[in-house]
Amino acid sequence: MITFLILLAAIAILVWGFIRVRPYGKLGILAWLQSVVLMAPWLFFFGLFAAGIYINLAGVLLLVLISAGLYIYLGRRLRRLGSDELAAKRASSFAAIADDDEAVASTGPQADSSTPEATTASNESTFTAIPAAELSQIEGIFGIDTFFRTETIPYQEGAIFKGNLRGEPEATATKLAELLSERLSDRYRLFLLEGPEDRPVVIVLPSSTEPQPTTTAQKVLCVALAVATLATSLETSGILLGFDFFQEVNRWAEVLPLALGILAILVVHELGHFFQAQRYQVKTSPPFFLPAWQIGSFGALTRFESLLPNRTVLFDIALAGPAVGGLLSLAMLLLGLGLSHPGSLFQIPAGFFQGSILVGALARVMLGTAVQQSLVDVHPLVLLGWLGLVINAINLMPAGQLDGGRVVQAVYGRKVAGRMTIVTLVVLALVSFVNPLALYWAVLILFLQRNLERPCLNDLSEPDDARAALGLLALFLMLATLLPLSPGLAGRLGIGAML
Repeated sequence: MITFLILLAAIAILVWGFIRVRPYGKLGILAWLQSVVLMAPWLFFFGLFAAGIYINLAGVLLLVLISAGLYIYLGRRLRRLGSDELAAKRASSFAAIADDDEAVASTGPQADSSTPEATTASNESTFTAIPAAELSQIEGIFGIDTFFRTETIPYQEGAIFKGNLRGEPEATATKLAELLSERLSDRYRLFLLEGPEDRPVVIVLPSSTEPQPTTTAQKVLCVALAVATLATSLETSGILLGFDFFQEVNRWAEVLPLALGILAILVVHELGHFFQAQRYQVKTSPPFFLPAWQIGSFGALTRFESLLPNRTVLFDIALAGPAVGGLLSLAMLLLGLGLSHPGSLFQIPAGFFQGSILVGALARVMLGTAVQQSLVDVHPLVLLGWLGLVINAINLMPAGQLDGGRVVQAVYGRKVAGRMTIVTLVVLALVSFVNPLALYWAVLILFLQRNLERPCLNDLSEPDDARAALGLLALFLMLATLLPLSPGLAGRLGIGAML
């Protein structure tokens, strides 16, 4: 039933995506087809798996290669069509601006209560954060070809400027930021985002409101958490080997290889974030690792210490960690399954493979009828890969400032991300009745990560459709990793001890 529900949810998401892109015509349909092509091999694999038909690893790789080829082909057509439509859009935009210029010229220089100048005059007395002289210079950066300002409203230590967006969001945000810097140096930061009325607004805030660098006390905490994570990784490795490491510390040589494997997955995940952030010249804090006795670590929390230019950068940095960490874990799992044989180091109950749809499916494909025995001999890399997949999957949950929450915020916006955070916390609360690990993670999210990431400087421009498709695939694989097979389906598929 769970596998069927996942397939049903994936199909529902694709249908919702189709309805969402229909207004964009052929361009939207091509983008939707990219998402379908990217997810098709996994939907096909899990669909056949649920029906009791197994495809070997070579067949899966063939499906992925075909999918990649179609994805590239559709991407080329999408870029060609997109460039044509962009050129047409710019031409119509220039025509509209010309018409507005004529209208402004015909009305003359007189001002009434609806003009930006009159609005500013009526609001000037309410401003206490921005000096009147600087506010006037800020208002002077707006123009008819970028953002036509109609109203100025005090907001926190800065101001909100309502109006009409007249250019492309990325180009407009860049131009306005450059004009602001020319007039007032680096004293203020400009944000272009969607307002409460679903219309573009500009917010200008003092640069003092930017993210602050990590303090010395926080760096000490980072080191302490890293040491604690090393300890929990050693303890987890001892549990896998069947003893309590802290009761038998002299056996450290036995647990060290497994502990180093867990730490390697954690470090690779964080390096993915770090190098992608360096690519975009974004500063990040050191990772605050979250130790956990059950699996070694829940991963790490990483803060942005500088403002992000746009949602594409947010997406790339957020997905980079779980992408490289997940690929390393998947490679470990597949290699471990390939190396497993009777007499391998670990013997695990076959029922354990029912704990993950993805791992259970791959084990059934690669180990065959061996998963029907009461105990299955597996290589240590199987357990390391499995742990790594779980660690990366829980960080891909669509909640708050987790990697998954940032991915959803980047692709679908802040409103959807906020709703998904609530849904995720509710689901974790329900799951905690049968799995205490979910309660621990829900509490961590609630107290440390529930808030969304702060808006980007240009928070209007969405990531391209290729990134949206990758984000959808990542969330789908997250579900396939964390959700278990039902005992009935596992029995029909031959996963678990034969009665």
